Amino acid sequence: MSGAPLDWLAGQGKALTGEITVPGDKSVSHRAVMLAAIAEGESSVEGFLEGEDTRATAAIFGQLGVRIEAPSPSRRRIHGVGLHGLRAAAGPLDCGNAGTGMRLLAGLLAGQAFDSELVGDASLSRRPMGRVIEPLRRMGARIEAREGGLPPLRILANNGLQAIDYELPVASAQVKSAVLLAGLYARGETVVREPHPTRDYTERMLSAFGWPVRFSPGLARLEGGHRLRATDVQVPADFSSAAFFLVAASLVPGSDLLLRRVGMNPRRTGLLAALRLMGADISESGAGEQGGEPVADLRVRHARLRGIAVPEALVPDMIDEFPALFVAAALAEGETRVSGAAELRVKESDRIAVMASALRALGADISETPDGAHIRGGRLAGGQADSHGDHRIAMSLAIAAQLASGEVRIGDCANVATSFPGFVELARSAGFGLRAAPPIL
Repeated sequence: MSGAPLDWLAGQGKALTGEITVPGDKSVSHRAVMLAAIAEGESSVEGFLEGEDTRATAAIFGQLGVRIEAPSPSRRRIHGVGLHGLRAAAGPLDCGNAGTGMRLLAGLLAGQAFDSELVGDASLSRRPMGRVIEPLRRMGARIEAREGGLPPLRILANNGLQAIDYELPVASAQVKSAVLLAGLYARGETVVREPHPTRDYTERMLSAFGWPVRFSPGLARLEGGHRLRATDVQVPADFSSAAFFLVAASLVPGSDLLLRRVGMNPRRTGLLAALRLMGADISESGAGEQGGEPVADLRVRHARLRGIAVPEALVPDMIDEFPALFVAAALAEGETRVSGAAELRVKESDRIAVMASALRALGADISETPDGAHIRGGRLAGGQADSHGDHRIAMSLAIAAQLASGEVRIGDCANVATSFPGFVELARSAGFGLRAAPPIL
Protein backbone atom coordinates (compact mmCIF):
# COMPACT_ATOMS: atom_id res chain seq x y z
CA MET A 1 0.00 0.00 0.00
CA SER A 2 2.96 2.29 0.60
CA GLY A 3 3.90 2.83 -3.05
CA ALA A 4 7.34 2.99 -4.60
CA PRO A 5 10.51 2.08 -2.67
CA LEU A 6 11.82 4.91 -0.52
CA ASP A 7 15.18 5.34 1.21
CA TRP A 8 16.19 8.07 3.63
CA LEU A 9 19.46 9.89 4.14
CA ALA A 10 19.98 10.83 7.78
CA GLY A 11 22.79 12.47 9.66
CA GLN A 12 23.61 14.86 12.46
CA GLY A 13 21.13 17.70 12.72
CA LYS A 14 20.60 20.22 15.51
CA ALA A 15 19.52 20.03 19.12
CA LEU A 16 15.84 19.07 19.29
CA THR A 17 13.92 22.05 20.62
CA GLY A 18 10.48 23.65 20.61
CA GLU A 19 7.04 22.04 20.81
CA ILE A 20 5.59 19.27 18.66
CA THR A 21 2.39 17.26 18.51
CA VAL A 22 2.69 13.78 17.07
CA PRO A 23 -0.23 12.18 15.19
CA GLY A 24 -3.17 10.50 16.89
CA ASP A 25 -2.87 7.14 18.58
CA LYS A 26 -3.09 4.31 16.07
CA SER A 27 -4.54 1.77 18.49
CA VAL A 28 -7.28 4.16 19.63
CA SER A 29 -8.02 5.22 16.02
CA HIS A 30 -8.54 1.61 14.91
CA ARG A 31 -10.87 0.84 17.81
CA ALA A 32 -12.82 4.09 17.56
CA VAL A 33 -13.72 3.36 13.93
CA MET A 34 -14.62 -0.26 14.64
CA LEU A 35 -16.91 0.43 17.60
CA ALA A 36 -18.47 3.53 16.04
CA ALA A 37 -19.31 1.44 12.96
CA ILE A 38 -21.32 -1.11 14.98
CA ALA A 39 -22.80 1.45 17.38
CA GLU A 40 -26.26 2.93 17.01
CA GLY A 41 -26.16 6.53 15.84
CA GLU A 42 -23.57 8.98 14.54
CA SER A 43 -20.14 9.20 16.16
CA SER A 44 -17.42 11.79 15.67
CA VAL A 45 -13.72 10.90 15.91
CA GLU A 46 -11.29 13.82 16.37
CA GLY A 47 -7.53 13.31 16.10
CA PHE A 48 -7.93 10.24 13.88
CA LEU A 49 -4.54 9.03 12.63
CA GLU A 50 -4.29 9.69 8.90
CA GLY A 51 -2.02 6.67 8.39
CA GLU A 52 -2.36 3.88 5.88
CA ASP A 53 -3.17 1.28 8.57
CA THR A 54 -6.06 3.21 10.06
CA ARG A 55 -7.36 4.36 6.69
CA ALA A 56 -7.40 0.71 5.65
CA THR A 57 -9.61 -0.11 8.63
CA ALA A 58 -11.99 2.75 7.79
CA ALA A 59 -12.12 1.63 4.14
CA ILE A 60 -13.00 -1.91 5.23
CA PHE A 61 -16.04 -0.69 7.15
CA GLY A 62 -17.04 1.26 4.08
CA GLN A 63 -17.03 -2.06 2.20
CA LEU A 64 -19.16 -3.53 4.99
CA GLY A 65 -21.86 -0.92 4.47
CA VAL A 66 -20.91 1.80 6.98
CA ARG A 67 -20.99 5.42 5.82
CA ILE A 68 -17.84 7.21 6.97
CA GLU A 69 -17.23 10.87 6.15
CA ALA A 70 -13.98 12.84 6.46
CA PRO A 71 -15.05 16.49 6.81
CA SER A 72 -11.42 17.54 7.43
CA PRO A 73 -8.01 15.91 8.04
CA SER A 74 -7.89 13.82 11.22
CA ARG A 75 -11.68 13.88 11.58
CA ARG A 76 -14.19 11.15 10.84
CA ARG A 77 -17.96 11.16 11.08
CA ILE A 78 -19.21 7.57 11.31
CA HIS A 79 -22.83 6.58 10.82
CA GLY A 80 -23.13 3.43 12.91
CA VAL A 81 -25.27 0.54 11.68
CA GLY A 82 -25.73 -1.24 14.99
CA LEU A 83 -24.32 -4.54 16.20
CA HIS A 84 -26.00 -6.59 13.46
CA GLY A 85 -26.10 -4.00 10.68
CA LEU A 86 -22.91 -4.85 8.78
CA ARG A 87 -23.37 -6.48 5.40
CA ALA A 88 -21.21 -8.71 3.26
CA ALA A 89 -18.47 -7.04 1.21
CA ALA A 90 -18.24 -7.58 -2.53
CA GLY A 91 -14.60 -8.61 -2.31
CA PRO A 92 -11.65 -9.20 0.03
CA LEU A 93 -11.05 -6.78 2.90
CA ASP A 94 -7.54 -5.37 2.56
CA CYS A 95 -5.85 -4.63 5.91
CA GLY A 96 -2.65 -3.45 4.21
CA ASN A 97 0.17 -3.62 6.78
CA ALA A 98 -2.10 -3.45 9.83
CA GLY A 99 -1.68 -6.42 12.14
CA THR A 100 -3.92 -4.71 14.68
CA GLY A 101 -6.60 -4.24 12.06
CA MET A 102 -6.52 -7.86 10.90
CA ARG A 103 -6.52 -9.42 14.36
CA LEU A 104 -9.30 -7.22 15.74
CA LEU A 105 -11.40 -7.60 12.62
CA ALA A 106 -11.08 -11.37 12.84
CA GLY A 107 -12.81 -11.20 16.21
CA LEU A 108 -15.46 -8.71 15.13
CA LEU A 109 -16.28 -10.60 11.90
CA ALA A 110 -16.30 -14.04 13.54
CA GLY A 111 -19.89 -13.54 14.70
CA GLN A 112 -21.36 -12.11 11.47
CA ALA A 113 -24.01 -13.82 9.38
CA PHE A 114 -21.88 -13.57 6.21
CA ASP A 115 -18.50 -14.70 4.93
CA SER A 116 -15.49 -12.38 4.92
CA GLU A 117 -11.92 -12.60 3.67
CA LEU A 118 -9.13 -10.58 5.31
CA VAL A 119 -6.02 -10.00 3.21
CA GLY A 120 -2.88 -7.90 3.70
CA ASP A 121 0.33 -6.78 2.06
CA ALA A 122 3.42 -8.98 1.70
CA SER A 123 4.63 -8.17 5.23
CA LEU A 124 1.30 -8.81 6.93
CA SER A 125 0.85 -12.03 4.93
CA ARG A 126 3.94 -13.41 6.69
CA ARG A 127 2.66 -12.66 10.19
CA PRO A 128 1.13 -15.63 12.03
CA MET A 129 -2.48 -15.32 13.12
CA GLY A 130 -2.77 -18.64 14.93
CA ARG A 131 -2.93 -17.08 18.38
CA VAL A 132 -6.10 -15.24 17.34
CA ILE A 133 -7.61 -18.09 15.34
CA GLU A 134 -7.32 -20.63 18.18
CA PRO A 135 -9.53 -18.90 20.81
CA LEU A 136 -12.01 -17.74 18.16
CA ARG A 137 -12.41 -21.33 16.98
CA ARG A 138 -13.05 -22.33 20.59
CA MET A 139 -15.93 -19.85 20.53
CA GLY A 140 -17.34 -21.61 17.47
CA ALA A 141 -15.89 -19.38 14.75
CA ARG A 142 -15.05 -20.98 11.43
CA ILE A 143 -11.80 -19.50 10.15
CA GLU A 144 -9.56 -20.78 7.37
CA ALA A 145 -5.94 -19.72 6.91
CA ARG A 146 -2.82 -20.80 5.09
CA GLU A 147 -0.47 -23.31 6.69
CA GLY A 148 1.00 -21.92 9.88
CA GLY A 149 -2.03 -19.71 10.48
CA LEU A 150 -0.89 -17.19 7.86
CA PRO A 151 -3.21 -14.76 6.05
CA PRO A 152 -5.41 -14.48 4.07
CA LEU A 153 -8.06 -15.36 6.65
CA ARG A 154 -11.40 -16.61 5.42
CA ILE A 155 -14.07 -16.15 8.08
CA LEU A 156 -17.27 -18.07 7.42
CA ALA A 157 -20.78 -16.99 8.37
CA ASN A 158 -21.73 -17.72 11.97
CA ASN A 159 -24.81 -16.99 14.03
CA GLY A 160 -23.90 -18.95 17.14
CA LEU A 161 -20.71 -17.95 18.94
CA GLN A 162 -20.35 -19.22 22.50
CA ALA A 163 -18.58 -17.25 25.23
CA ILE A 164 -15.38 -18.72 26.68
CA ASP A 165 -13.17 -18.22 29.71
CA TYR A 166 -9.79 -17.93 28.03
CA GLU A 167 -6.31 -17.71 29.50
CA LEU A 168 -3.85 -16.18 27.05
CA PRO A 169 -0.69 -18.31 26.71
CA VAL A 170 1.25 -15.15 25.76
CA ALA A 171 0.26 -11.62 26.77
CA SER A 172 -1.20 -9.83 23.73
CA ALA A 173 -3.59 -6.89 23.68
CA GLN A 174 -4.54 -7.71 20.09
CA VAL A 175 -5.55 -11.31 20.88
CA LYS A 176 -7.41 -10.18 24.00
CA SER A 177 -9.23 -7.56 21.95
CA ALA A 178 -10.19 -10.03 19.22
CA VAL A 179 -11.75 -12.35 21.80
CA LEU A 180 -13.63 -9.49 23.49
CA LEU A 181 -14.98 -8.23 20.16
CA ALA A 182 -16.17 -11.73 19.30
CA GLY A 183 -17.70 -11.81 22.78
CA LEU A 184 -20.07 -9.00 21.78
CA TYR A 185 -21.76 -11.58 19.54
CA ALA A 186 -21.48 -14.57 21.86
CA ARG A 187 -23.93 -16.22 24.24
CA GLY A 188 -22.83 -15.87 27.86
CA GLU A 189 -19.92 -14.13 29.55
CA THR A 190 -16.57 -13.90 27.76
CA VAL A 191 -13.59 -13.77 30.11
CA VAL A 192 -9.96 -13.14 29.11
CA ARG A 193 -7.12 -13.72 31.56
CA GLU A 194 -3.56 -12.58 30.85
CA PRO A 195 -0.20 -13.77 32.17
CA HIS A 196 0.85 -10.09 32.26
CA PRO A 197 -1.43 -7.05 31.98
CA THR A 198 -1.60 -5.59 28.46
CA ARG A 199 -3.08 -2.42 26.98
CA ASP A 200 -6.72 -1.91 27.84
CA TYR A 201 -7.72 0.28 24.89
CA THR A 202 -10.55 -2.02 23.83
CA GLU A 203 -12.01 -2.24 27.32
CA ARG A 204 -11.90 1.55 27.78
CA MET A 205 -13.40 2.17 24.35
CA LEU A 206 -16.20 -0.38 24.87
CA SER A 207 -17.06 1.35 28.12
CA ALA A 208 -17.07 4.75 26.40
CA PHE A 209 -19.56 3.37 23.86
CA GLY A 210 -21.81 2.12 26.66
CA TRP A 211 -21.11 -1.62 26.69
CA PRO A 212 -20.91 -3.07 30.24
CA VAL A 213 -17.37 -4.37 30.61
CA ARG A 214 -15.45 -5.14 33.79
CA PHE A 215 -11.69 -5.00 33.67
CA SER A 216 -8.63 -4.75 35.85
CA PRO A 217 -4.95 -5.37 35.07
CA GLY A 218 -4.72 -8.87 33.59
CA LEU A 219 -8.47 -9.57 33.49
CA ALA A 220 -11.44 -8.51 31.31
CA ARG A 221 -15.00 -9.80 31.10
CA LEU A 222 -18.18 -8.90 29.26
CA GLU A 223 -21.51 -10.46 28.30
CA GLY A 224 -23.05 -10.56 24.86
CA GLY A 225 -26.43 -9.13 24.01
CA HIS A 226 -25.97 -5.45 24.78
CA ARG A 227 -25.83 -2.39 22.48
CA LEU A 228 -23.20 0.17 21.61
CA ARG A 229 -24.30 3.81 21.63
CA ALA A 230 -22.70 6.44 19.41
CA THR A 231 -20.25 8.74 21.13
CA ASP A 232 -17.63 11.35 20.29
CA VAL A 233 -14.00 10.31 20.64
CA GLN A 234 -10.97 12.58 21.02
CA VAL A 235 -7.91 10.53 20.09
CA PRO A 236 -4.75 11.34 22.11
CA ALA A 237 -1.32 11.71 20.51
CA ASP A 238 0.30 8.31 19.96
CA PHE A 239 2.86 7.37 22.63
CA SER A 240 4.61 5.02 20.18
CA SER A 241 5.13 7.95 17.81
CA ALA A 242 6.25 10.20 20.67
CA ALA A 243 8.78 7.52 21.66
CA PHE A 244 11.12 8.34 18.78
CA PHE A 245 11.37 11.95 19.95
CA LEU A 246 11.74 10.97 23.61
CA VAL A 247 14.75 8.84 22.73
CA ALA A 248 16.23 11.29 20.22
CA ALA A 249 15.99 14.31 22.54
CA SER A 250 17.49 12.27 25.38
CA LEU A 251 20.50 11.44 23.18
CA VAL A 252 21.16 14.63 21.18
CA PRO A 253 23.18 17.17 23.21
CA GLY A 254 21.43 20.47 23.92
CA SER A 255 17.93 19.13 23.31
CA ASP A 256 14.90 20.48 25.20
CA LEU A 257 11.68 19.35 23.53
CA LEU A 258 8.00 19.50 24.57
CA LEU A 259 5.55 16.90 23.25
CA ARG A 260 1.89 17.89 23.60
CA ARG A 261 -1.07 15.75 24.80
CA VAL A 262 0.62 12.38 24.60
CA GLY A 263 -1.45 9.29 25.46
CA MET A 264 -0.25 7.97 28.83
CA ASN A 265 -2.08 4.66 29.11
CA PRO A 266 -0.10 2.83 31.82
CA ARG A 267 -0.07 -0.31 29.72
CA ARG A 268 1.66 1.61 26.94
CA THR A 269 4.36 3.66 28.64
CA GLY A 270 6.92 1.02 29.62
CA LEU A 271 9.55 2.83 27.54
CA LEU A 272 9.13 5.92 29.70
CA ALA A 273 9.96 3.89 32.80
CA ALA A 274 12.91 2.20 31.05
CA LEU A 275 14.37 5.49 29.85
CA ARG A 276 14.09 6.97 33.32
CA LEU A 277 15.96 3.96 34.72
CA MET A 278 18.65 4.75 32.15
CA GLY A 279 18.87 8.32 33.47
CA ALA A 280 16.59 10.17 31.05
CA ASP A 281 15.28 13.62 32.03
CA ILE A 282 11.58 13.46 31.13
CA SER A 283 8.93 15.39 33.08
CA GLU A 284 5.13 15.37 32.84
CA SER A 285 2.66 18.24 33.13
CA GLY A 286 -0.92 19.12 32.19
CA ALA A 287 -2.37 15.71 32.99
CA GLY A 288 -5.88 15.15 31.67
CA GLU A 289 -8.05 12.73 29.70
CA GLN A 290 -8.99 12.38 26.02
CA GLY A 291 -11.16 9.66 24.51
CA GLY A 292 -11.19 7.83 27.84
CA GLU A 293 -7.38 7.79 27.83
CA PRO A 294 -5.01 9.64 30.20
CA VAL A 295 -2.83 12.27 28.49
CA ALA A 296 -0.01 14.59 29.51
CA ASP A 297 2.58 16.95 28.05
CA LEU A 298 6.08 15.48 28.12
CA ARG A 299 9.23 17.61 28.35
CA VAL A 300 12.45 15.78 27.50
CA ARG A 301 15.95 17.18 27.88
CA HIS A 302 19.30 15.73 26.92
CA ALA A 303 20.79 13.44 29.55
CA ARG A 304 23.64 10.93 29.79
CA LEU A 305 22.06 7.49 29.53
CA ARG A 306 23.49 4.36 31.10
CA GLY A 307 22.84 0.73 30.28
CA ILE A 308 20.39 -1.30 32.36
CA ALA A 309 18.86 -4.75 32.57
CA VAL A 310 15.37 -3.94 31.27
CA PRO A 311 12.89 -5.27 33.86
CA GLU A 312 10.82 -8.03 32.26
CA ALA A 313 7.73 -6.59 33.93
CA LEU A 314 8.04 -3.60 31.57
CA VAL A 315 8.30 -5.66 28.37
CA PRO A 316 4.58 -6.06 27.56
CA ASP A 317 4.10 -2.31 28.09
CA MET A 318 6.80 -1.30 25.59
CA ILE A 319 6.76 -4.04 22.96
CA ASP A 320 6.39 -1.58 20.06
CA GLU A 321 9.10 0.73 21.39
CA PHE A 322 12.01 -1.71 21.53
CA PRO A 323 13.59 -0.60 18.24
CA ALA A 324 13.95 2.91 19.70
CA LEU A 325 15.21 1.48 23.01
CA PHE A 326 17.88 -0.53 21.13
CA VAL A 327 19.18 2.76 19.72
CA ALA A 328 19.25 4.35 23.18
CA ALA A 329 21.15 1.31 24.47
CA ALA A 330 23.65 1.42 21.60
CA LEU A 331 24.56 4.98 22.60
CA ALA A 332 24.37 4.64 26.39
CA GLU A 333 27.25 4.04 28.79
CA GLY A 334 27.66 0.36 29.65
CA GLU A 335 25.59 -2.67 28.75
CA THR A 336 21.83 -3.03 28.30
CA ARG A 337 20.24 -6.46 28.52
CA VAL A 338 16.80 -7.23 27.10
CA SER A 339 15.02 -10.52 27.83
CA GLY A 340 11.46 -11.79 27.74
CA ALA A 341 10.78 -10.06 24.41
CA ALA A 342 10.41 -13.02 22.03
CA GLU A 343 7.24 -11.32 20.70
CA LEU A 344 9.58 -8.98 18.80
CA ARG A 345 10.44 -11.79 16.41
CA VAL A 346 6.90 -11.91 14.98
CA LYS A 347 6.15 -8.21 14.48
CA GLU A 348 6.28 -6.44 11.09
CA SER A 349 9.77 -7.91 10.91
CA ASP A 350 11.91 -9.99 13.26
CA ARG A 351 12.75 -6.83 15.16
CA ILE A 352 15.52 -8.41 17.21
CA ALA A 353 17.36 -9.71 14.15
CA VAL A 354 16.74 -6.66 11.96
CA MET A 355 17.74 -4.11 14.63
CA ALA A 356 20.83 -6.13 15.55
CA SER A 357 21.89 -6.33 11.91
CA ALA A 358 21.19 -2.65 11.22
CA LEU A 359 22.99 -1.37 14.32
CA ARG A 360 25.98 -3.65 13.70
CA ALA A 361 26.19 -2.17 10.20
CA LEU A 362 26.71 1.19 11.96
CA GLY A 363 29.34 -0.17 14.31
CA ALA A 364 27.27 -1.09 17.36
CA ASP A 365 28.25 -3.95 19.66
CA ILE A 366 25.07 -6.02 19.90
CA SER A 367 24.41 -9.74 20.22
CA GLU A 368 21.07 -11.48 19.90
CA THR A 369 19.47 -13.91 22.31
CA PRO A 370 16.34 -15.95 21.54
CA ASP A 371 14.16 -13.46 23.46
CA GLY A 372 16.19 -10.25 23.41
CA ALA A 373 19.68 -8.85 23.07
CA HIS A 374 22.81 -7.68 24.86
CA ILE A 375 23.85 -4.22 23.71
CA ARG A 376 27.09 -2.55 24.72
CA GLY A 377 26.98 1.19 24.30
CA GLY A 378 29.54 3.05 22.22
CA ARG A 379 29.84 5.17 19.11
CA LEU A 380 28.07 4.76 15.79
CA ALA A 381 29.47 5.35 12.32
CA GLY A 382 27.79 6.26 9.06
CA GLY A 383 26.90 3.65 6.50
CA GLN A 384 23.91 1.77 5.16
CA ALA A 385 21.20 0.07 7.20
CA ASP A 386 18.01 -1.60 6.02
CA SER A 387 14.67 -1.31 7.81
CA HIS A 388 13.23 -4.32 5.93
CA GLY A 389 10.02 -2.38 5.40
CA ASP A 390 9.39 -2.05 9.15
CA HIS A 391 8.18 1.47 9.95
CA ARG A 392 9.36 1.49 13.56
CA ILE A 393 12.83 0.31 12.61
CA ALA A 394 13.14 2.98 9.91
CA MET A 395 12.29 5.75 12.39
CA SER A 396 14.59 4.27 15.04
CA LEU A 397 17.50 4.22 12.60
CA ALA A 398 16.81 7.89 11.86
CA ILE A 399 17.49 8.53 15.57
CA ALA A 400 20.72 6.54 15.43
CA ALA A 401 21.90 8.61 12.48
CA GLN A 402 21.61 11.82 14.52
CA LEU A 403 24.51 10.56 16.67
CA ALA A 404 26.51 8.75 13.96
CA SER A 405 29.88 10.09 12.80
CA GLY A 406 28.74 10.02 9.16
CA GLU A 407 25.60 9.98 7.05
CA VAL A 408 23.37 6.92 7.13
CA ARG A 409 21.32 5.64 4.22
CA ILE A 410 18.25 3.88 5.60
CA GLY A 411 16.64 1.46 3.18
CA ASP A 412 12.97 0.61 2.60
CA CYS A 413 11.21 3.39 4.52
CA ALA A 414 7.93 3.73 2.61
CA ASN A 415 5.95 1.85 5.28
CA VAL A 416 6.46 4.70 7.75
CA ALA A 417 3.30 6.11 6.18
CA THR A 418 1.34 3.25 7.78
CA SER A 419 1.75 4.67 11.27
CA PHE A 420 3.38 8.11 11.13
CA PRO A 421 2.53 10.16 8.05
CA GLY A 422 4.60 13.33 8.01
CA PHE A 423 7.38 11.91 10.18
CA VAL A 424 10.17 13.34 8.03
CA GLU A 425 8.68 16.84 8.04
CA LEU A 426 7.97 16.84 11.79
CA ALA A 427 11.39 15.40 12.64
CA ARG A 428 13.12 18.01 10.49
CA SER A 429 11.14 20.80 12.15
CA ALA A 430 12.36 19.57 15.54
CA GLY A 431 16.01 19.46 14.43
CA PHE A 432 16.63 16.07 12.79
CA GLY A 433 19.01 15.82 9.87
CA LEU A 434 16.77 13.73 7.60
CA ARG A 435 15.60 13.72 3.99
CA ALA A 436 14.43 11.41 1.23
CA ALA A 437 17.33 9.83 -0.60
CA PRO A 438 17.74 10.01 -4.37
CA PRO A 439 17.18 6.60 -5.97
CA ILE A 440 20.23 4.42 -6.59
CA LEU A 441 20.63 4.15 -10.35
